[in-house]
Amino acid sequence: MPPTSAGTSAVLADGEVVFVRPLHPPDTAAVLALHEGLGDRDRYLRFFGLPSGLDRLCAQIAGQAGPRHAAVGAFRRERLIGVAHFEVSADPTEAEVALAVDGRAQAHGVGTLLLEHLASLARNQGIRRFTGEVMAENNRMLRVFTDLGLPYRMSRGGPEREFVIVLEPGEDYWTALAERERVADVASLQSVLRPESVVVVGASRRTGSVGRAVLSNLLDGGFPGRLFAVNPHATEVAGVPCVPSVPQLPECPELAVVCVPAAAVPEAVEECGKRGVRAVVVISAGLTGTELGDRVVTAARTYGMRLVGPNCVGVADPGAGLNATFVPGTVPAGPVGVVSQSGGFAIALLESLRRLGLGLSSLVSTGDKYDVSGNDLLLWWLRDPATEIAVLYLESFGNPRKFSRLARMLARDKPVVAIRTGETEVAQRAAASHTAAAATPAVTRDALYEQAGVIAVDTISELVETVAALSWQSFPAGNRVAVLSNAGGAGVLAADACVRHGLVLPGIRPETADTLRALLPAQASLADPIDTTAAVAAETFGACLDAVLADPEVDAVLAATVPTALGDPMTAVPARIRRAGKPVLAVRLGQLAHVEPLADEQGPVTASYTDPADAAAALGHVVRYARWRAAPAVPAPELSDVDASRAASLVRSYLAAGRRWLAPPEVVDVLGCFGIPLVETRYAGTEDEAVAAFADLARPVALKADVEGMLHKSAQGGVALDVSDEARVRTIVAAWRREFGAGWRGVVLQPMAARGREFLVGINSDEVFGPLVVFGLGGTDTDVVADRAARLAPLTATDADRLLDGLRSSTKLFGGGQLDRDAVRNVLLRVSRLAELLPEVAELDLNPLVAGGDGCLALDARIRIEPRTPADPFLRRLRT
Repeated sequence: MPPTSAGTSAVLADGEVVFVRPLHPPDTAAVLALHEGLGDRDRYLRFFGLPSGLDRLCAQIAGQAGPRHAAVGAFRRERLIGVAHFEVSADPTEAEVALAVDGRAQAHGVGTLLLEHLASLARNQGIRRFTGEVMAENNRMLRVFTDLGLPYRMSRGGPEREFVIVLEPGEDYWTALAERERVADVASLQSVLRPESVVVVGASRRTGSVGRAVLSNLLDGGFPGRLFAVNPHATEVAGVPCVPSVPQLPECPELAVVCVPAAAVPEAVEECGKRGVRAVVVISAGLTGTELGDRVVTAARTYGMRLVGPNCVGVADPGAGLNATFVPGTVPAGPVGVVSQSGGFAIALLESLRRLGLGLSSLVSTGDKYDVSGNDLLLWWLRDPATEIAVLYLESFGNPRKFSRLARMLARDKPVVAIRTGETEVAQRAAASHTAAAATPAVTRDALYEQAGVIAVDTISELVETVAALSWQSFPAGNRVAVLSNAGGAGVLAADACVRHGLVLPGIRPETADTLRALLPAQASLADPIDTTAAVAAETFGACLDAVLADPEVDAVLAATVPTALGDPMTAVPARIRRAGKPVLAVRLGQLAHVEPLADEQGPVTASYTDPADAAAALGHVVRYARWRAAPAVPAPELSDVDASRAASLVRSYLAAGRRWLAPPEVVDVLGCFGIPLVETRYAGTEDEAVAAFADLARPVALKADVEGMLHKSAQGGVALDVSDEARVRTIVAAWRREFGAGWRGVVLQPMAARGREFLVGINSDEVFGPLVVFGLGGTDTDVVADRAARLAPLTATDADRLLDGLRSSTKLFGGGQLDRDAVRNVLLRVSRLAELLPEVAELDLNPLVAGGDGCLALDARIRIEPRTPADPFLRRLRT
């Protein structure tokens, strides 16, 4: 039966796509057929003998899901091939689990996939353990438990073993899950990028049509597999045999490229699915937001196909001879992998890389991104030896937290370069109009990229310049740069640009200066930038470069030259670069291209730029990436004093009571569950209660009005400081009650805290991206200075340190040791943990968080909550 309710497509270990969804009473017959179809051996292992009451059991499995029961099934095309279900025990945190998989579908990861989805569902219901029994001889099921990656215990002895699986995923589970996803995804993408056979549906005899261009590119690219065409009005196109429809193809192709009008796309995709096609690339546009697009998605789900597009320029793997695109010209093979939501960007980038002599390892134009996305290509590139640099053009993120994890994994081995998009409201509207997805807020996107080690650039030119800098040079050990030039003006421009991009010109050592002095005329300048003067021969300039590269205080060199009547100094540079252990970028003022390879008879050695500023910008990107890559990934420390269960219970009760902005006592309770340091706080509703609370506190105290809708208490007259007597407390509270009238809720009393540096720590949560942890200057500086940094939760220890170092003022604030950096860092990690465990927290502000030389303390806090269903961002599932 076709899937009839909400669910998701997912990929098995062999690359086959199945549909996973909850089971319901109408599925009873399918569940019964699955169990009746089990072989004798499988039935014995599942039921420990011959089953009785199978009809009743299957009806129970497919029974209506509720708080005590749930079942999920995996469908291959229209047939149920696996079931996993649980029944909650007397202990509501424990459930008995069982699993059955069709014998013909075993050993492909169906059982593991079902347990992943069932465990995710169970965790959302507060279940912490799966229990059950398994035959000691059931090696396949025991392997499923081991491969799952979750902690489990197994009883010893006897033919029947009791097991307990702990549903608390740690790093071992996430690592195992990511590797399963990589293996499965790569297997499924084989049909997209390295198919053995391709059909172009809509191949036209008319030159200039999209279908004809795709077919011609496949032919011109030397596709080595079997090639077919579908056109009801032709028997052959460009020499390729043609049939009227997909069902009439002489054999089932592995990949279909659909180039028909929008109205005809759903039928074409459905025919491909019925025929058994493994993957479809939909070039056609005009489907998104219509019933046509919905039918395409349904066909992909029903028949288990990977889907690229619609509204894209196609896919290519030049090394495999595949060019299923309508880009102009050939797609040369090379080291750069590209995924792009914009077909125009992909074409422009390809042209620029061609001019550099760089080719592509793979190109996927995702278009409206119904299924195959940037995350899929990150998985593909992880183990693809042909890909050395990854390039991304993304206008939206379907699963940003998974993207962050995958991009971080890839960037540890290979540079990932992304172009920023949607900086303005106009650009965001334009992106949404042609990708059918909400554009990402700039601050969130930048935090995502920075945490993941992605090199983010603003223009195609900057992207190409950065790719060129990464292509032929090693990574620098640091950011200390020497500028060597035979033209003083070029050296000055380069030096200024280096400083703007975070590079340091430390100057050369005296020994290096002595070497240069012996080589150069007296009027040469040996300060960094080094000006050799124009009156030096090429060999002399090359010898100077050798000396500078040998200086241990120099991590990289920017060599800028102009040719003179004495020759071109750059001719002596390539040989030196080849034997140098440090990166060198060249600047040749006056060259026609803004960037091109600097080469010798053996080929390119480095990138050469016409503008020193471009070279410095590219080098700055490379230096920052190298620093990120070299830094160890330190996980967040365990916070053993966090009471997550109490915090979750509190938030659920507040939501049930209709709360959105929490009252001050409620904020204190939630923060206390996470050990977040908050100044001693009392709350009162009347003058008498305020005076009683005042008696318990050290004096003087601060009074803060709690008024509905009041967010900026100081600006709205809701704060009184240094209050030291009961009479004044009574007077202030009485006056506030009169002034704020119906909006009055109460008053917060706190002892005055010691002075210190005021910070802001906050959470701003997005339903797609999850929580963003914000750190910046607080108190009165918050809106005046606007010096802030942001990272997506959960934070690692390294992320927290980068937040602390991410302000413009960080060096001055933390450089002298006057502030307790560790205490502030601890607050960031605790706030991150709160954000991770309480997805209902939509907004949180600690402002000010006052830091001194020994600890820090939050003086004011507010929390807004919203009802949200916890999401599992790492669960294996496709966009369709």
